[in-house]
Parts: sequence; C-alpha cells; structure tokens
Amino acid sequence: VQLQASGGGLVQTGGSLRLSCAASGRTFNTYSVAWFRQAPGKERGYVAVIRSSDGATYYTDSVRGRFTISRDSPKNTVYLQMDNLKPEDTAVYYCAARQGAATVSAALYGHWGQGTQVTVSS
Repeated sequence: VQLQASGGGLVQTGGSLRLSCAASGRTFNTYSVAWFRQAPGKERGYVAVIRSSDGATYYTDSVRGRFTISRDSPKNTVYLQMDNLKPEDTAVYYCAARQGAATVSAALYGHWGQGTQVTVSS
C-alpha cells in the first residue's frame, strides 16, 4: 500500500486543520493507521492510531480531546482532525500503516506517507 499525506499548513493558535492520508490498494481496511509527528531536533512520536479490526482509536495524552482520527473506508482515506492547535503541535506529520493490530511503535509500521508540515503560530 502507498500512502499520500496532505492538509498541513500555517495556522494561528486555537485554529484547526484536517490532515488526510490517502491510500492505494484494495485491502486498506485491513490496515491499522497511525499519525506520528516530528518536531525539529526531536524524535518522531506517536499522535493517534485507528485500529483496523473495530475502528477503535487511541491518542497520546497531549492531543486527547483536541485531535480526532477517523477513517472513510470507501475513499481509502484516514483523517486527523486537529482542533485548538497549540504552538507545541508544530511538526512534520506522517501517516503510517500496518496490517493487523494497532501499535504506537513507529518501528512496527512498514508503510509511510511523505509527511506534511503543520506550523502553529503564537
């Protein structure tokens, strides 16, 4: 499966963005999909994941209640709705997919999108 991430941009504190992760392949629904982010000088970290089996979602503590991950199966697309953005959310955001169980470990994802820049100004 190939992934294409889009939707990043520049937004003020408190604003919103919606990231998209579009996938090729007919079996995308069998993949758990996660969003990770990497800020300058920092390691890539987990943001949110949606599980393939039942659509269960999980979030890192810093975004819970502000971000929502969802899947549109007919469109082979996973979204990350980001509300009430803060300067500390500034990073390159990547989507990643793996067949089967969801995980927060980036090393276990074999398919990655190219990244999209999100910048939140104060």
